[in-house]
Amino acid sequence: METSLLLEYFWVLIILVGLEGILAADNALVMAVMVKHLPKKKRKKALFYGLGGAMIFRFAALFIISFLVNIWQLQAIGAAYLLFLSLNHLAQKHLVAFQKDKQKKALPKKESGFWMTVLKVEVADIAFAIDSILAAFAIAITLPKTDLPSIGGMDGGQFAVIFLGGLIGVVIMRFAATLFVTLLNKRPALETAAFLIVGWVGVKLAVVTLSHPALGVLPEAFPHSLAWKLTFWIVLVIIAVVGFLKNPKKEMLKS
Repeated sequence: METSLLLEYFWVLIILVGLEGILAADNALVMAVMVKHLPKKKRKKALFYGLGGAMIFRFAALFIISFLVNIWQLQAIGAAYLLFLSLNHLAQKHLVAFQKDKQKKALPKKESGFWMTVLKVEVADIAFAIDSILAAFAIAITLPKTDLPSIGGMDGGQFAVIFLGGLIGVVIMRFAATLFVTLLNKRPALETAAFLIVGWVGVKLAVVTLSHPALGVLPEAFPHSLAWKLTFWIVLVIIAVVGFLKNPKKEMLKS
């Protein structure tokens, strides 16, 4: 590969690692809440099964998407799903107080047994896998083609970047989730920024869909144009920087 191409792929991989880190920390928190009612030994076992499922479902989602990559209907569904995921998260953020009040009034629920908890964790893993791979796919799909052999309908280089991003996401969930949780506690706006980025990535996938030859709403070359690429990355970086700098520490807000 040419140096400029390697740098572009490396830059996208860094972005994916950062996004995967925030999403993986969020996912790890959800799984921790789902298994907290179990005894300690069973809790660890349930999380172990959950992490195994996370790896399997992510790679399964990647291989499936690699064969369906050129179907514009799939691209449209993916774009709509990412936009929904982003807007739904932001809406829930603003309804936290209402939900907490509602939970206080609700009757205590019967806790699930071990295998039912494992099943719930695996179902959550499927949703996490779809979130992760769709976001990575939308970011990587407009990367320049390489001379690596294609996998499914996807360029080998694009597939490799998404594969590495997914693998790193699972590793973060297993080993580095605590570090990212700490970072989220110190800079809470990063979580909102991450889901804003997911929404912006959804917009990017929508642009790819609208430029599909079968639709032709936008010129086919538009997603690969310098103007659109600069716009996408500048907005993404601005969201990330603002999220990092806003409300640096919860403790500072309380004092």
